[in-house]
Amino acid sequence: MSKMSNLWEHTNAEDLSVTRLSADRTVDLVVIGAGFTGCSAALEAARTGASTVVLEAETIAHGGSGRNVGLVNAGLWLPPDDVVAVMGEAEGTRLVEALGKGPSAVFSLVRDFGIACEAVQNGTLHLAHSPAGFRDLEKRFTQGIQLGAPLQLLDREEASRRTGSTQFHGALLDPRAGTVQPRSYCGGLARSAVGLGAEIYQNSPVTRIEREGGDWRVHANGQVVTAQRLLLATNAYHQLAEGACAPEYVVVNFCQFATAPLTEAQRAKILPGREGCWDTALVMSSIRMDESGRLIVGGMGDSEGLGARIHGRWARRKLRRLYPEIGDIPFEHRWRGRIAMTQDHIPKVVEFGPGAYALFGYSGRGICPGTVLGTAAAKALLEECPETMPLPVVRKYAERFKRMKRAYYEFGASLTHAARPGPLG
Repeated sequence: MSKMSNLWEHTNAEDLSVTRLSADRTVDLVVIGAGFTGCSAALEAARTGASTVVLEAETIAHGGSGRNVGLVNAGLWLPPDDVVAVMGEAEGTRLVEALGKGPSAVFSLVRDFGIACEAVQNGTLHLAHSPAGFRDLEKRFTQGIQLGAPLQLLDREEASRRTGSTQFHGALLDPRAGTVQPRSYCGGLARSAVGLGAEIYQNSPVTRIEREGGDWRVHANGQVVTAQRLLLATNAYHQLAEGACAPEYVVVNFCQFATAPLTEAQRAKILPGREGCWDTALVMSSIRMDESGRLIVGGMGDSEGLGARIHGRWARRKLRRLYPEIGDIPFEHRWRGRIAMTQDHIPKVVEFGPGAYALFGYSGRGICPGTVLGTAAAKALLEECPETMPLPVVRKYAERFKRMKRAYYEFGASLTHAARPGPLG
């Protein structure tokens, strides 16, 4: 297994061939970043007939969109009541309702544009790693039901049947949700946007942004894209550029390990319904299956940093504890990505100039919020109506002690993975 072996790149079915920016362009909307947010915005803009250019410093879905677990979940990590407590009744409820429709938005795009991304809408399971974790799920269940979400609270026996493991104390099933191959989903959004007239340029890092004569001028590869509207959609993979708003967030690493494909008999017992899963532990982890039957184990931590061996050993211990019958099957792929975490775990949209938004801070929920908010941002910018955004548009946002918090999260993940041999530690 190589150190840099992202499964999603290996199985990507939506590989769009695009070039570098090599000429000046003048358009209605320029988007920086070709991830879920940027490609969703470009697709929405193109659907309305607006001319759009997307500039990507690396390649499509290079960042978190191509390294994601692939869980198409409704809402945020925060329970609905916590979102309302942070944002207030009106704004919090509006965001919760908008993101509750996130899975429907994602799977509708997959169907409408024929995106080949291993899409499975069989629900996701939030797994109780302990009795306290199950009590947390009971609270989430009650809050969700009050909002009309079709959630199901599963006991230990049913959780065992659905996961194929006896190590969980119960689960919360959201049948609206599901899984995708995230790299392919993002690539499909990009392909669909280009098919409707958008232009996407890879290997085109932005070096300077300036305001001139009522327009935005974005410099990349020695060329200039001029536009009335600008969306900065770089999230956790932002690169500094002169004149650009620098999104404020704390970087949290998340790593994944994928086995060789399981046999048909093994797949019939382990996650037979193909639900994607994540747990209630403070140092969160995930399990899911891909279309070829690879079991993917994920957890917080940097598998390419100083704690690489710790996280690798943890993944092996976890696999053996959850599924002893496949405990020694080889891991064929290992990769990691970055999460942009905000202090309150709620995304931010910052208007850093006339007709210019920076959208970031999904705090581990990128697929649905990126799709929903990217689409909404394109509408709000092109229609000059920020009130249509599902969350408040602010003029500035600051995050304190970013480096200290990043080190704290990584140290906590490494310490937990080194010290706890339990099923989800």
